[in-house]
Amino acid sequence: MSNVRKDRVEASISRNLSLILRDEVKDPALRLCTVTQVSCSSDLSVARVYVMFTKHPGKGMQALERSKGFIRSRLAKSLDIRKCPELIFKQDDSLDYGNHIEDLIRQMHEKK
Repeated sequence: MSNVRKDRVEASISRNLSLILRDEVKDPALRLCTVTQVSCSSDLSVARVYVMFTKHPGKGMQALERSKGFIRSRLAKSLDIRKCPELIFKQDDSLDYGNHIEDLIRQMHEKK
């Protein structure tokens, strides 16, 4: 499969998921959810969706798991592919990791 097609499908999933979470899901725990990245398997059967929450990430991940079927069905209607991939939601902790690295660098400069 072409990497261009895979990249295009990942971008489409990311864009459509953001719209579904913002407009169609009624769960208030998902109102402050941001899709940061989507990574599909080479055969497009599985999509790992990395999300960040501004408040209550534990409740947000539980709400995503509860709403996974609804989200996938709405996503299938908006995609132009034969089979909608299985969605695996992962919490994106890259921002926390970046802040931790910045703190370490700041501490090193303060010691000098």
